[in-house]
Amino acid sequence: MLNSENLSESLPKNWALVKLDNICEILDRQRIPVNASDRDDRIAGKNENQLFPYYGATGQVGWIDDYLFKGEHILLGEDGAPFLDAFKDKAYIVNGRFWVNNHVHILKSYGSNKFLCHYLNQLDYGYFVTGTTRLKLNQASMKQIPVKVPPLLEQHRIVAKIEELFSELDNGIESLKKAREQLKTYRQAVLKYAFEGKLTKQWRTQHLPAGRQGQAGNPPEPVEKLLEQIKTEREKHYQQQIVKWKQAVTAWKANGEKGKKPTRISRPKTLSKLTFEETEIYGELPTSWRWSTFCNVTYKVGDIDHKMPKDFTGGLPYLSTGNLKEDGTIDFANAKTISKEDFKRLSLKIKPERGDIIFPRYGTIGRNILINFNKEFLVSYSCAIIKNIPSLMNGKFVYYYSLSPVIKKEIEKYTVQTTQANIGIASIENFVFPLCSLPEQHTIVSEIESRLSVCNNLEQTIEGSLKKSEALRQSILKKAFEGELTREWRLPAGRQEKNGEVYIVENRSGKLMPKRKESHFVYVLECENSSIYKGVTSNLNKRINDHLAGIGAEWTKTHRPIALIHYEEFKSEKEAVEREKHLKSGTGREWLKELQKEKVEQYLSAEKLLEKIKAEKGSPQRDAESTRGAN
Repeated sequence: MLNSENLSESLPKNWALVKLDNICEILDRQRIPVNASDRDDRIAGKNENQLFPYYGATGQVGWIDDYLFKGEHILLGEDGAPFLDAFKDKAYIVNGRFWVNNHVHILKSYGSNKFLCHYLNQLDYGYFVTGTTRLKLNQASMKQIPVKVPPLLEQHRIVAKIEELFSELDNGIESLKKAREQLKTYRQAVLKYAFEGKLTKQWRTQHLPAGRQGQAGNPPEPVEKLLEQIKTEREKHYQQQIVKWKQAVTAWKANGEKGKKPTRISRPKTLSKLTFEETEIYGELPTSWRWSTFCNVTYKVGDIDHKMPKDFTGGLPYLSTGNLKEDGTIDFANAKTISKEDFKRLSLKIKPERGDIIFPRYGTIGRNILINFNKEFLVSYSCAIIKNIPSLMNGKFVYYYSLSPVIKKEIEKYTVQTTQANIGIASIENFVFPLCSLPEQHTIVSEIESRLSVCNNLEQTIEGSLKKSEALRQSILKKAFEGELTREWRLPAGRQEKNGEVYIVENRSGKLMPKRKESHFVYVLECENSSIYKGVTSNLNKRINDHLAGIGAEWTKTHRPIALIHYEEFKSEKEAVEREKHLKSGTGREWLKELQKEKVEQYLSAEKLLEKIKAEKGSPQRDAESTRGAN
């Protein structure tokens, strides 16, 4: 259990340490959960202005046609909240009229709701929650949470300081996120220019055929010849696959034709050339390039058998889209595994290998991954495999193009919108492809990566800064509830040591002490017998020190000042004197009495505040202000 004694030892002056139920009302008994179906029935046909928010453990989960609570409250997760994630909120403020379910505690602070909410969001809940897969903060444990309680005015000061620092932090985070989005835009611009031939314009000039204008170099072979080589290589690969298939069929027959017969390997397609009208749509390429298709420049675009193989513990990985991470890596740890027999049968149709591209075609369409490692695995029919021809095509060239703006448009063009967005193999085969010579492909990849490496470094810096920002948020809260954010604010306005005794005037005016000397001030001091002294000065700090030293006025010689409760600043002495006269009048004295009472309430020590809370706790009037019964 959390050691409350250690917390008490580190408390600032005038703070107290109490259990949660001593500092707030717990209104859980008034919760009434309503399932989604019943809520839907209740809100059917009603206007927005007839509905109220319906809240759960981490926020609003729907709407309902009535309310249980009104006013400002704190909602703290009971179960389903991210209790062990230091960077996520477990409590949040709601205001207005609303309903809650039974997955959230509902609290109303006797002091500042915002102060208590911030406190609950920096707490280590490991001491208080139970459970494994779904952590729960039951009410009995919640009541035992120790809360550091400053005086009420200091609670408001702490909240104001937290919000000020959080605002600055949020502005910084917003700038970082904007920079991150700008990097994404820049990446797309790099890919766009790359596959329009703009990044290698100078390279092509240096490799013109002899006799043409420019420096004669080692000109690459024409793209038409490359297409013929690809065609020959595809047929050769197909024949090799047929041999493997026939061997598999022979083995199947020898085994008594048990299980499913190996699926015949289909001959690779060759799509017709794009028409002039089609090439006009996709844009003009350099004269040495040609528009083609994914189908015509790869061994194959295909997917696995659509019948899901059975799970087999300790078998070979069988991936789905859920195993493909946004950062371009693969989560093998949580992948399904299948038997060697199923793996061997399914891999006859298509088998992903180094240099191939995994192209998700359901849900997260276009979150493509280049296989840059050697490992045996298969991927379900939720993904297509673009099988590259490594001897004739640069795999990274194909991969980067699969992420380009042109392919994003192709995806939009061919995607079928049903329950889940999906795209067919035939559509991917038809995606246009800007083909250039292999040497230029290598150069383009180099140009892309030199630019994207800068992006990657900047992105890592941004991500690191965002993580530090989250840590800084927790650091701000930690300092707040150790009293560090209000340390200077708690210091008295002036001190004067006399005969071993320290006299202190606290600045209860709620303002910073002025440093300018050219202004004129009316000031109000509260003395130790609760009397009030009013004066005029052109140097407020010096005048207070004079009062502390016993040389400021006859009254303060014998009635020690204990607090500066009010001061006003004027441009001229005449204005200040007129204001002092008013404060000494009957109306002014009545106003100062109310002000004095207000300042005393605000400056109650935590112990006095808790005594006041105890006296008021559970009053019928407070309950009536917090809640109403549902109709």
